[in-house]
Amino acid sequence: MSSGSQFVLGVDLDGVCADFYAGIRDIAAEWLEVDVTSLSPDVSWGLEEWGVTEAPGGYEDLHRFAVTQRDLFRRLQPIRGCRPALRRLSKAGVRIRIITHRLVIRYFHHQAIQQTVEWLDYHSIPYWDICFMRDKGAVGADLYLEDSPDNIRALRERGCEVIAFGNSTNRHCPPPRLCSWEAVYEEVLRRYEHWHR
Repeated sequence: MSSGSQFVLGVDLDGVCADFYAGIRDIAAEWLEVDVTSLSPDVSWGLEEWGVTEAPGGYEDLHRFAVTQRDLFRRLQPIRGCRPALRRLSKAGVRIRIITHRLVIRYFHHQAIQQTVEWLDYHSIPYWDICFMRDKGAVGADLYLEDSPDNIRALRERGCEVIAFGNSTNRHCPPPRLCSWEAVYEEVLRRYEHWHR
């Protein structure tokens, strides 16, 4: 788990802090040469609803194009409430540890990492650590905030405390599942204060 001296909140980026699905939707419309309104904002994990998997190169080529040609990770909009909630939690004493799996495709890690750090700094999102990891449970945290159904399940099976950040990809996930940063802030603060006693 965590180091023990501080309460560590492990925070995912895409779908939790950054509005990944809205951001990649515009790029997918360009990639597929379709009107953006034809791509439902209500997606499942993998974006199958958009027909990306049937397109030449599938999701991997779309992702590469989005990051290398359209600066996806630099241009994403923050999810409403994320920035002030994380700032308030950080000031309260919570150690923010960003844990993201943005290195999904080989040979352009530099761009993905650079865009990520620039995005965090530009939006004044506080963090002490940043980990680019597929296996998020290998990174110690007292509490995780995650939206990927697979990651939520894997972390919980490992015995980790996880709040599912609600979106259309994880409707089936059991609680705790919170759909706003206001609710997340209250729950994390409650747990931090209990841990701090």
